[in-house]
Amino acid sequence: MAGLGPVLRAIADPTRRQILDLLAEHDLPVSRIADRFSISRWAIMKHLRVLRLANLILVRRRGQQRIQCLNAKPLKSVEAWSSRFASLADDSRQRLKPALASDLSK
Repeated sequence: MAGLGPVLRAIADPTRRQILDLLAEHDLPVSRIADRFSISRWAIMKHLRVLRLANLILVRRRGQQRIQCLNAKPLKSVEAWSSRFASLADDSRQRLKPALASDLSK
């Protein structure tokens, strides 16, 4: 299983996030994924490779086609890591409220 770093790097790219969005709806062959983008098929293959290395997609064969399937399990580690900061953001907002209120009353 890939660590948090490869998963974060993979989802940092907007094209790869769009690919994951597509695969969240349907398992698709490479050709159908490539048809949805204005970049070359070669570029799509490179994005798919990054997603595979991060274990975010799995590939199964159907005849000569390679069907790309979403594997959302690694995203749970991102969710667990980022959720630690959600409470910090709430705490920060709570600490700012008095300061903002005093600035507004001036």
